[in-house]
Amino acid sequence: MRVLLLTGMSGAGKTVALRHLEDMGAFCIDNLPPVLMVRFLENCRDSALKAPIVALSVDARSGEFFSAKEVRKVIDEVREIGWQIDTLFIEASDEVLISRYKESRREHPLASDTVSLVEAIALERELLQPLRETANYLIDSSTLRPRAMQKMLSDILSTTTGSAMLRLEVMSFGFKRGIPRQGDLVFDVRFLPNPFYIEGLSSHTGLDADVRDFVIDNPVTQTFLGKTKDMLLFLLPHYEEEGKNRLVLAIGCTGGAHRSVAIAENLTEFLREKGYRVDINHRDIDLEQAHWKTL
Repeated sequence: MRVLLLTGMSGAGKTVALRHLEDMGAFCIDNLPPVLMVRFLENCRDSALKAPIVALSVDARSGEFFSAKEVRKVIDEVREIGWQIDTLFIEASDEVLISRYKESRREHPLASDTVSLVEAIALERELLQPLRETANYLIDSSTLRPRAMQKMLSDILSTTTGSAMLRLEVMSFGFKRGIPRQGDLVFDVRFLPNPFYIEGLSSHTGLDADVRDFVIDNPVTQTFLGKTKDMLLFLLPHYEEEGKNRLVLAIGCTGGAHRSVAIAENLTEFLREKGYRVDINHRDIDLEQAHWKTL
């Protein structure tokens, strides 16, 4: 039996994710107190349940019944029994969470007369940090469209096992829209010449050959890539030895459409050649191209 444990920030989209998973054939339970998880899964095993995966959502709504330490304990117990269990952590930026709560007019589960919404979000981040650090999968829903969320969940369900092999995500982004919270290693490539100021290149992106060649062929870029690749080949085996399942490499330039995209594509190709499972995500490229049309 395969178990997918959903957790993360309140308001980040766990309920939406659970609905998608249910549509995909998973047996879903929302807001299950961690102390009941093992007993519930034993009942699933002993029943005639036909669903290929059981998805359980656990989070701060359980109040005093919820703690990251208790969840980690249950995860270990489930694995000792011999079941496959993966953790999906869903989050969003503080600004997005605040906006969503204001729009919905709902109360944050940790907010009270003496704890503001901003303080409640900060408390929840601290409470959930141990689960975030050990999650197999991480989704930031801040700028995520519903179809993109559905695609990510489909990819997660299609993963056969919780292999110990490190899974990588290379993300390009623009600093002007903020550093991605999920980035484990963040590289700033704004020191490289910017194609945006080169005639004929400004309206293209790092996915286009002319911009890619302009960025990658620069001698400074070649030196940077050589040193970065050497560092990654040193670091990644050590992350695996420590049991890390997933690592996000975030590459940032000013807008997130030229230099960061070209570098991200180059590093992704390199890491795949070395045998790593790598996803690539250009976070801001569509937003940046839309912005150009307004100039």
